[in-house]
Amino acid sequence: MKIIEGGVTAAKGFEAAGVEASIKYQDRKDMALVYSQKPCVTAGVFTSNIVKAAPVIWDKEVVAHSPYAQAIVANAGIANACTGSQGYECCKQTAQAAAECLQIPADAVLVASTGVIGMQMPTEKIAEGVKKLVQQKADTIEAGRTAAEAIMTTDTISKQAAVSFEVGGKTVTLGGMCKGSGMIHPNMGTMLGFLTTDAAISKELLQEALSENVVDTFNMISVDGDTSTNDTLVILANGMAENPEIASKNEDYDKFREALNYINTTLAKMMAGDGEGATALFETKVIHAKTKEDARKLSRSVISSSLSKAAVFGHDANCGRFLCALGYSGAAFDPDNMEVFLENGEKSLLVYKDGTVTDYPEEEATQILSAPEVRVLVDMKAGDAEATAWGCDLTYDYVKINADYRS
Repeated sequence: MKIIEGGVTAAKGFEAAGVEASIKYQDRKDMALVYSQKPCVTAGVFTSNIVKAAPVIWDKEVVAHSPYAQAIVANAGIANACTGSQGYECCKQTAQAAAECLQIPADAVLVASTGVIGMQMPTEKIAEGVKKLVQQKADTIEAGRTAAEAIMTTDTISKQAAVSFEVGGKTVTLGGMCKGSGMIHPNMGTMLGFLTTDAAISKELLQEALSENVVDTFNMISVDGDTSTNDTLVILANGMAENPEIASKNEDYDKFREALNYINTTLAKMMAGDGEGATALFETKVIHAKTKEDARKLSRSVISSSLSKAAVFGHDANCGRFLCALGYSGAAFDPDNMEVFLENGEKSLLVYKDGTVTDYPEEEATQILSAPEVRVLVDMKAGDAEATAWGCDLTYDYVKINADYRS
């Protein structure tokens, strides 16, 4: 596997664009298009929130029942959630507008929205935005970057990644982009994520690979404990690499899963590190747990804890906060037979061992927690399972950003 430049346009046959449509924001890109020159098999995972945005309802139907998908139209600024039948009608009109411009069926168009909940969409602006997107779409790296920028809300950076690998003597490419900075505590995937590949792969295996992988990637991140109404992660596969179709769980399928895991892990960590107001990526890795599920529960509990997140922001090596979060995770363990380390890219410091806080140097601990990427490593000494979760610190700016989000 080779890490390459780009995102959704890295794979053969994919085009993208990002334009200003003034849906809510002024003087910035707020609509994006991803388009495949050929029909794609598609798979998706969506929010577990009972309150689902209209685009989620539309996309679930497309993924489940349409013969194929070929385009994604996304907007930022307004979430089209809690908008009733009018919101769903907007999804339908958006898909029809894209279908007319691209000469494809309306049920081959996925739609996605992110932004303020409860506002109705300006359908005329959406329709005009679709026309501009189709006119400007291109297969360049720059076009992919522009699309990634157009779906940002409170994000401070655009998020994209791409890799290539060999399948049956053919070079296969997988790329993606996502947005997410606040309202991130998904139980499926990310807030908005779009993946593209030129691999030939069956729909059944594509869906299985995606559903399986989000468990240890996007489901292992948290910014603020809020699961969005709009969480959507979809993947399009157009087969233009012309590799032998991946239709069984063989070595080629394993290569595809490895690439998918890299892309999803990279994008998930970018979201966690770009949490609203964040100054640090906060990682917790649990090793030697009894079961994989225990390791997941333990690691997610620590990075989701407001007190743990505040300790990282304050560079305060109060390991009791991490231990407390482990203790209410729901996983059973022996606190008298485990170790906790604070780490960054250069140092590792044992702060808790077998029931007792160690006599660690406070200054060194503070230095470790002052790094832009901080890790809490927990050795449960109980088995062979491990898991990693990612979050961010909790800062004053998180409250400021969300206190006036609608203004």
